[in-house]
Amino acid sequence: MADDGHDCETGPADDRASFSALLEDSAEDLYENAPCGYLSTLLDGQIVKVNKTLLNWLGYRREDLVGRRRFSDLLTVGGRLYHETHFAPLLSMQGEVAGIALDMKGADGSRLPVLITSTVKTGESGQPLLIRTTITDARDRRAYEMELLRTRQQADRERDRLRALATTLQRTLLPPVLDDVPGLDVAAHYHIASVDEVGGDFYDLFPLARGSWGLFLGDVCGKGVAAAAVTSLARYTLRAAAVYDPDPAVVLSNLNTVLAQECNGADPRFCTVIFGLLTPTGTGGAFRVILASGGHQPAILMRADGSTAYLPTPGGQLIGALPDAYIATCTIRLDPGDTLLLYTDGLTEAHTDQCGGRYGDEALLDFVRSMAPATASDTVKALSDLLTALGTGVDDDTAVLAISVPQPSGAEQQ
Repeated sequence: MADDGHDCETGPADDRASFSALLEDSAEDLYENAPCGYLSTLLDGQIVKVNKTLLNWLGYRREDLVGRRRFSDLLTVGGRLYHETHFAPLLSMQGEVAGIALDMKGADGSRLPVLITSTVKTGESGQPLLIRTTITDARDRRAYEMELLRTRQQADRERDRLRALATTLQRTLLPPVLDDVPGLDVAAHYHIASVDEVGGDFYDLFPLARGSWGLFLGDVCGKGVAAAAVTSLARYTLRAAAVYDPDPAVVLSNLNTVLAQECNGADPRFCTVIFGLLTPTGTGGAFRVILASGGHQPAILMRADGSTAYLPTPGGQLIGALPDAYIATCTIRLDPGDTLLLYTDGLTEAHTDQCGGRYGDEALLDFVRSMAPATASDTVKALSDLLTALGTGVDDDTAVLAISVPQPSGAEQQ
């Protein structure tokens, strides 16, 4: 019979035996060439055992360390200080300290960022025998942390730059100071809800021909650069239109035409505006005021006798939303001691509680009524304090503008 000639094949049992032998043969190799450093020291820190991985990282020979150096000798100055004041005492009390970030010092003076975990090995009776330390290379982690820090610092710088840009842009949309109007006390305040975004509130007061003055206050929908562009367009259009024809209804109609033409694309922009024409009457220091409103909150009139009410400008429509927006108008006489108050809805829509309650029109009227009569300066100061008191509840920018006819002095009254 012919020889079968079969090759010798290994079975599952042989594979397991070979794998077991491989594990036994590599136990020392696993210690020496582990992906982390291993170090054993006596309780006083003297090194008694160290693996090849850590020696290669630090550039030492085994005989340079074993029996000749202490663990703390391998740390930087700051690391040694931390080891003596924190690491060693904690290890003595707890028997284990894990994940401590330190820098080790190489033979050539280089620094190696590491994470260190140490445990105290005890004998059968619980007495401490030696300290075993595992050292993980943290160079990649340190580089990642440094990159995160650089990225955060860059983001902080960029945020500060954008905040400065937003603040500068906001200032360009408002008059730096209000003009002095002969015979009137004028005051304004702008409350910024967020330093990160440019708001759409605006106001102005400027001279016109024949001793009259124009004033306006408005609010563009939305925030940011797009709203700022519309704010700038609205402000300069109102001033130019008032010079051409100061009739308040005509001024707002011109603005409506401009916004309807310029801001009717994929991202249309609208605004609410109230425009006023101030003209001295020539008697008793009084002023005639014609107000026109395009969807804006009604102005508040505070009389010298303490009576306070909203001025009727009902039905005025948003400016820029319709080709022929309806403009509501009213005319009043501002006598000595009277104050006219204009404001945007950031105040009346402010949150007053965690349930989402709003400050509201009636609360504002009651607040103003409680201090009437008051000058424009006192009124704006009180509203500024109110906005500050509402704190984070004011989540939209708020503009306030007030004008009043001063009471005659005692000498003049005589």
